[in-house]
Amino acid sequence: MGITVLRPFLGTLIFLGAAVLALVAGPALPPSLAGLKTLGPYALLASCVALALWFNRGRSFVLALSLLAAYAGHSWGMALGEQGAGARVLYLAGVVLVPANALAALLSTERGIRHRQALIWLLVLGAEVALLAWGAGAVSAGAASAWPSILDSWVLRSPPAPLVGRLAFAVALAAAIWRAWPAQAPLDVGAAGALVAFYIGANWAESPSALAAFNAAAGAILLVSLVQESYRLAFRDALTGLPNRRALEERMRALGDRYTLAMADIDHFKRFNDTHGHDIGDQVLRLVAARLAEVEGGATAYRYGGEEFTLLFPDQSLEQAMPCVKKSCESIARHKMAMRGDDRPKSVKEGSKRRGAGQAEQALSVTVSIGAAERTGECRAPDEVLKAADAALYRAKQSGRNRVSV
Repeated sequence: MGITVLRPFLGTLIFLGAAVLALVAGPALPPSLAGLKTLGPYALLASCVALALWFNRGRSFVLALSLLAAYAGHSWGMALGEQGAGARVLYLAGVVLVPANALAALLSTERGIRHRQALIWLLVLGAEVALLAWGAGAVSAGAASAWPSILDSWVLRSPPAPLVGRLAFAVALAAAIWRAWPAQAPLDVGAAGALVAFYIGANWAESPSALAAFNAAAGAILLVSLVQESYRLAFRDALTGLPNRRALEERMRALGDRYTLAMADIDHFKRFNDTHGHDIGDQVLRLVAARLAEVEGGATAYRYGGEEFTLLFPDQSLEQAMPCVKKSCESIARHKMAMRGDDRPKSVKEGSKRRGAGQAEQALSVTVSIGAAERTGECRAPDEVLKAADAALYRAKQSGRNRVSV
């Protein structure tokens, strides 16, 4: 159970751990590779920007570009002198603007980087960079006096991260966790992990190695989350959240000598769509998918296509799998799906009043027919077993539906 809960965060934990190990126990790089310490974060963050642009992911693009600009600005500030006012202005701006930009991106609707909203983001980020470059240059050139006292105030004093930066980070991280929970989508989890890596690096900003290591970790976390999101879109059904047919075909290539496959089909599904509309049809698909996903016996449910689903029982004989298949079939038949009318109140309290007044919602009964087959001497290949399960499904339909056939 613990590993299952932590699985979405394993990438973040691995990269953060690698950054710590690189600082504590990592060997010194040879002179020929020394540039990786400074160029590595640039390469990873720039790759994130390019990949987010390629995959049309607006939030990841904004966060990656903000991290890249902040790391470049802080590196420039250190070149100006760690204790100089210009360097401190650049550092302060980075620890405030990165979480602020991330917060704005997380709270806005994801429309992709090719939407006109992206132009606004590019203008905002460009204006931030131009303003910071001008401000740091002006301060370093000696527009003198007031800056040291301002930067030493208790709200802005740094490093480590000043109070205003900590507050901005806390709010942005809360927004990232709120968006990531409970679906735990890779991009949202990656945004939270990248913010954590950036914040740790910001608190070790006086160490160039630590700054580079944790900015590289932030880039790696974002990069992996973009790849994971691409994989999820390719192998997950968007409507039901179940693995799709492509995922099933990939799994079937690695099956052993004993397994059972079951094909499930929603009874009279076309009637739901024709009578109640496609929105109700989608609700029916999600209901059946949720019930099948709870199947016992170590099985995995897949959406095969349309109103068809597949249950895969690895290392299970037909005799072992049948009780679980029948239980799923009965569970779906017992469940009554409440139809939500157009006049249904959004308030739970008002809905309860209406039900108490006798205005009951219409309930739909949903049933499925299931055919199951196991690997035998006659059906050795997975696609042959699947065809046998499909033939059993046809027999279940012919026998009256809402039943299991083998």
